[in-house]
Amino acid sequence: MVDTLCLNMTSDKEQLRDISSMGLKTVIAELPLSSSGLPLTASVCKKITSQLIGAMGKQDDVSVQLEALDILSDMLGRLSGALVSFHGSLLSSLLPQLTSSRMAVRKRSILALGHLVPCCSPALFSQLTQHLLTELAKAPPTSMTRTYIQCLATISRQGGHRVGEHLEKLIPMVVKFTGVEDDELREYCFQAFEAFIRRCPKEMSPHVATVMQLCLKFMTFDPNYNYDDNEEEEESMDIEDGLDEESDDEYSDDDDLSWKVRRSSIKCLEALIGTRRDLLLSFYSSVCPALLSRFKEREENVRSDVFAAFSTLLRQTGVGSGHPGVSVVGSEPPGASGEEEPAVGMLKKQVPVIVKALHKQLKEKSIKSRQGCFCLLTELAHTVPGALQVHIPALIPGIVFSLTDRSTTSTMRIDALSFFHVLLNSNPPQVFQPHMQVLLPPVVSCIEDSFYKITSEALLVTQQLIRVMRPQGQTAGGFDPKPFVQEVFSVTMKRLKATDIDQEVKERAISCMGHMVCHLGDHLGAELGGILAIFLERLKNEITRLTAVRTITLVAASPLKINLSTILPEALSVLGSFLRKNQRVLKLGTLSCLTALVTHHAASIKPAALEPVLTELPVLVDESDMHVSQVSITLLTCMSKACSSSLAKIWSSVLPGVFRLVHSPLLQGGALVAILDFLQALVLSKTSNLGFSQLLKSLTEPFHSPQSCVDGGALHRQSYHSVARCVAALCSAAPKETPGTVAGLMQEIKNSSSPESARVLALLCLGEVGRSGSLGGSKEVQAVILEAFSSTSEEVKTASSCALGSMAVGSLNDYLPFMLKEISAQPRRQYLLLHSLKEVISACPATSLSPHVESIWALLFQNSECPEEGTRNLVAECLGKLTLVNPAQLLPRLKQQLKADSSLARSTMVTAIKFTIVDHPAPIDSLLKDCIGDFLKTLQDNDINVRRVALVMFNSAAHNKPSLIRGLLGTVLPHLYKETQIRKDLIREVEMGPFKHTVDDGLDVRKAAFECMYTLLDSCLDGLDVLHFLDHVEEGLKDHYDIRMLTFLMLARLASLCPAAVLQRLDRLVEPLRATCTTKVKAGSVKQEFEKQEELRRSAMRAVAALLAVPEVERSPSMADFANQIRSNADMASIYQSVQGGEGGGVGPMEGMDMS
Repeated sequence: MVDTLCLNMTSDKEQLRDISSMGLKTVIAELPLSSSGLPLTASVCKKITSQLIGAMGKQDDVSVQLEALDILSDMLGRLSGALVSFHGSLLSSLLPQLTSSRMAVRKRSILALGHLVPCCSPALFSQLTQHLLTELAKAPPTSMTRTYIQCLATISRQGGHRVGEHLEKLIPMVVKFTGVEDDELREYCFQAFEAFIRRCPKEMSPHVATVMQLCLKFMTFDPNYNYDDNEEEEESMDIEDGLDEESDDEYSDDDDLSWKVRRSSIKCLEALIGTRRDLLLSFYSSVCPALLSRFKEREENVRSDVFAAFSTLLRQTGVGSGHPGVSVVGSEPPGASGEEEPAVGMLKKQVPVIVKALHKQLKEKSIKSRQGCFCLLTELAHTVPGALQVHIPALIPGIVFSLTDRSTTSTMRIDALSFFHVLLNSNPPQVFQPHMQVLLPPVVSCIEDSFYKITSEALLVTQQLIRVMRPQGQTAGGFDPKPFVQEVFSVTMKRLKATDIDQEVKERAISCMGHMVCHLGDHLGAELGGILAIFLERLKNEITRLTAVRTITLVAASPLKINLSTILPEALSVLGSFLRKNQRVLKLGTLSCLTALVTHHAASIKPAALEPVLTELPVLVDESDMHVSQVSITLLTCMSKACSSSLAKIWSSVLPGVFRLVHSPLLQGGALVAILDFLQALVLSKTSNLGFSQLLKSLTEPFHSPQSCVDGGALHRQSYHSVARCVAALCSAAPKETPGTVAGLMQEIKNSSSPESARVLALLCLGEVGRSGSLGGSKEVQAVILEAFSSTSEEVKTASSCALGSMAVGSLNDYLPFMLKEISAQPRRQYLLLHSLKEVISACPATSLSPHVESIWALLFQNSECPEEGTRNLVAECLGKLTLVNPAQLLPRLKQQLKADSSLARSTMVTAIKFTIVDHPAPIDSLLKDCIGDFLKTLQDNDINVRRVALVMFNSAAHNKPSLIRGLLGTVLPHLYKETQIRKDLIREVEMGPFKHTVDDGLDVRKAAFECMYTLLDSCLDGLDVLHFLDHVEEGLKDHYDIRMLTFLMLARLASLCPAAVLQRLDRLVEPLRATCTTKVKAGSVKQEFEKQEELRRSAMRAVAALLAVPEVERSPSMADFANQIRSNADMASIYQSVQGGEGGGVGPMEGMDMS
């Protein structure tokens, strides 16, 4: 079949040729790619290719050549892997076509070469590049030069990193041709530069300055037009407008192609800005003013590219300032932004210039320009929130113009509205109040627009404008919303009543009216009843119920105390039914709504109305969904305060659930706090027939019969702490009961016959009760705790150290001196007592600790060289947390100790620094930034353990506060990379009876180094040279089990973050992955060996799956080969499938991997 088609291709009849070429294209599109069909595909390809090469050689008929080239392009694009043997002959037959006299033939040859490039061998690629270089060096006629440069740009776009090694020769050549007076040639030169910049950012580094100069020079290249450079433009604007239209016609003759040069140079600049965030500051000094000056560009297409390039600059600035942990805050409160990024500062200075240049454009007739302006302004508002506040009066006429202008398209209106929405969101309401008269009418008329998207955007904006009319918390006086209320109300009401409109409009109309009732309910008078009735209707409708729930929540909490009694009974029964639904978002929304209703409208709720809600609540308190439980318990707490009588019926069903939660190992954080509030509310409301003593008994009961736990297993450690906090909460709610409770707890601890779990719990309860300071310095309690320290049970000892710490938090002056004395006097109990001390330092406020700092510090220093590592780590943690109390004074002391002779002391100091790095802004940050470099110098320490803890500290800094180390990466990375290498001198052999066992003492350090590398990928990617980084990842792929696991993770991460760099190194990365995936464990190995190897293979396969998700990856011959190997090997295919299934839909290896 294929033979016949190929024969007909070269026939003289045009119809036959067309039909057969379509037939061949269909065949190519349908050929199978799976392993089973590969032989067929390969043989068909060979047939077609040899025939096509023949057809191309026929110089006599151009249309035959064109068809042949077209089919070849298709085939290379889809099946180039099957054509490897033909690559050489294809190349030699395609190159002569570049000199064809027909433009179309040259263009299609370039396309075919583009498809050939990604998968040909490096030798062929060099041959092609060399050919182009040689031809260009001969200085051919301009039309040929264009073709060659265009070909360069195409192979660079397609072949990516491969061009990198030839750039040294290519760049000067292309730079030379930008000097030729030919607009199209210049355009192709800049397209080639853009391809180089996007594909080989690293190799382009030395040439960036040259290319940038050329871009800046040619972006203003407009020989046939004279821009009036005088600044008088402003005044003579109106006269100019009239002249402009005529003068434009004179110049925009079709021969002027200079705009293509300007456009390609601006696109090239955009590529530079997008790939080189490290040069951001220099862009602000050179590129930013140049782009601003081109806002006046006369060609609409070019102007929109200028806007796009400037938006990229803004986005790059935003990326930096949006990094978590970047803002370094001095002594300001955590809310205030600290040192802003220098780039943001430079941008702020430019804002007036930007607004001045744009506000004229906002009134242009050209719609494309206005859209560009709005996109740019939106980006600016996101990058520097509040920067436009002063300029709002200048921007308002532009927004209004775009909303009211007759010729405006609907997308234009939507863009204008969405920018207005961003503006309203990021600036205080007072700024807009003076302009309400101008702003409201156009927005209101947009609500009445027939296109649903415009209506829906306009409703969002109106919702914000309602907030502007009367911001929440604003007292009387100020702005009077009265004149505008009716206007907004009538259009919103019209949309709210309509049922035959788009879902999104329905939801936004409900929401907008909700805001209106919430902020301006007192202006609506008689209309209120009708609105609430509609809300109730929408609540019963499945499609709008979620929005209605949220709206009722908003209205219920309104400071205007809106009267909801007309809809309350029915609304409560509907809300009750929602608690049975499976939709989690609806459940949570309903619970918040009920909480708002109970809190603000308890007086109007009759006990009977709550019945439908109460019956549903007990089921929701369950450990399977902690957040729902937390919100349910918060609702119960509100009810026990506001309408406690109606709760009496459900105690028997709710409380067992609450106690189950308390005893659950999963309880922590918000849910625990909610339960504490609930128990206190119970004791205070005195309604439940359960008094203090009964609640206490229910809480502690499971601990007295050791085996009776929720699931019959042992009690989890977390539940001891939860119960202790509950007991303390009960005591604080009923202070009269506290002394009796404490006495009972002490009895429990002394009673040696009571089970261990009960004694542990009693100790923890004592600690928590003491934390509030209600025990004072009772000597009796102290004695009981000390006695527990010498118990035989480890659990009791640990609990007693926790208890002592907690009590010391409650009454520092009573307990701290006693603790410090014990630490010195009792070396055997030192570890436990240091735990207590750590609790004190972590939980006490700095002010109360200050007087004791010196004594604690001296004691910790004495123990900083303790040979026992566990104790040393505790000392380090105490030192680090203590440093936070008075950083200015204590940080230099830690730094001083780095000179200590003892390696143990040095390692303690470095570990201490790890604990001074917290993940939220703290006063110590600026001091740390100055001296963290000195602590990182310990990466060069002679002692391997000091180097390891230095890496752990560096990892913590990179994870929690990357801003501390960003500037030091240049000096730190070489030492970090050095630690990733296997050192033969640290590997020793240990004889174990008849066996020899190798021990690698450098493993822990290497592991710490690779962990740092993994963290840097997330927090400091822009500071890494990815190719250099990949060299070390590659080494790690052949290292020990733990390190290979880490490097597989890194590889998967890199494949998504910097695919270009990974593709560049692909051939070297595939081998270690293949080796891991194909390794078999020796037959007689133990079970652990099998499991370990299996886990390694799965992990490697995850990395392979991530690599195969990179576009264009199977163009690499080695990767394509490996992919085929996986498909054809049942064992590997099943692992691949299971990995795929776990990570994103069950894509079988066939569909999932065919990217070619």
